[in-house]
Amino acid sequence: MSEQIPELLPPTRLMLTPGPSNMDPRVYRALATPLVGHVDPWFTQMMESVQVLMRRVFQTSNRLTFPLSASGSGAIEATVLNPLEEGDEVIICTNGWFSERMAVIAERTPAKVHRAEAPYGRPVDPEDVRKLARGRKIKMIGLAHGETSSGVLTNIEPFRQIADECGALLAVDAVATLGGVPLDVDKQRIDICFSGSQKALSAPPGMAPMTVNSRVEEVLRARKTKVQSWYFDLTTVMNYWGKERTYHHTPPISLIFALREALRMALEEGLPARWERHRQNQQALIAGIEAMGLDLFVLNPAERLPTVTAVKVPQGMDDATVRAQLLEEFNIEIAGGFGPVKGQIWRVGLMGYCSQKNNVLLFLAALEKVMLDHGYRSRAGSGVGAAVKSYMETGAAAAHQRELAHQEG
Repeated sequence: MSEQIPELLPPTRLMLTPGPSNMDPRVYRALATPLVGHVDPWFTQMMESVQVLMRRVFQTSNRLTFPLSASGSGAIEATVLNPLEEGDEVIICTNGWFSERMAVIAERTPAKVHRAEAPYGRPVDPEDVRKLARGRKIKMIGLAHGETSSGVLTNIEPFRQIADECGALLAVDAVATLGGVPLDVDKQRIDICFSGSQKALSAPPGMAPMTVNSRVEEVLRARKTKVQSWYFDLTTVMNYWGKERTYHHTPPISLIFALREALRMALEEGLPARWERHRQNQQALIAGIEAMGLDLFVLNPAERLPTVTAVKVPQGMDDATVRAQLLEEFNIEIAGGFGPVKGQIWRVGLMGYCSQKNNVLLFLAALEKVMLDHGYRSRAGSGVGAAVKSYMETGAAAAHQRELAHQEG
């Protein structure tokens, strides 16, 4: 009982995972600023700036745009529980662990749930959703824009078209894509969209940016029954983030400060530039992975999620042992697979602050060394060399585009 508990001194890791990601020093500084009360006039006024920044990053004019005090999984629950009542029908597109979670939560509501399924590594076929919707009054279609369990990116447009055909709301999980992949809530006419603070925005975990449009607000006002969850009932949460600022719960004030700075940084960089940075770094990573003779899990390049790359574990190699050595020897953390792909893939995240050229080159060099220790042979320096070549080619292409723009100007 007299044992002294030492000061908290966590190791410094390079977190190349599907989340959380490392944070910029500016975000750490915001996190460490003085605490104020959640009903302090200064804080309630500051909340407006968070909402303005969030609307710009989501690219929406939705009134109801705010950070939910929860993880991305809490946002899934809020998204599913708020619109659905007894007698409603919903289609959930499931192609991985987190889209599956949306279906599981929906199945706890009184609504009738239809699953449109695809195997890990593939997006759901829109035609399967169209067939399920035919002859039914579908209230909502839900999907994951980026499925982090398998590194799959889903094209939103065909699902919006199907939602229009059956008069349904479109709910999109953008936990792994907001701030790292092109997303425009208003142009893509997404009715409910949510994300997570710890992914491509590179803020601390614990906040879930969320936006819903006026169609959803009308659905909420027309509910015949109360939302199953008190905490995630948007009809009350939105009063705290609305003009009234009516007390609902004590939010994680320091996390909101950090998220605010992360959003500022995303807009300071510029969304198109940020998306392009993520694309170029993943392109270099893939070039290096393939040069080392490794295979990617998602076969179609158009279906690869720019923020999370899934790499097949070579035959005879132990997934967990390689990851453990990367962590112990190089302080690099990557993730393994779970569910049906447990032990079969490595998931490498290049999200937000972590999506940097030096991180890509360091990881490829470290992976080559670790795999060599475990008997895997590839040409020395092949991964780093291919990544460098990729960067040189994208740099040359960008210079050419600038030259053309200068000539036209």
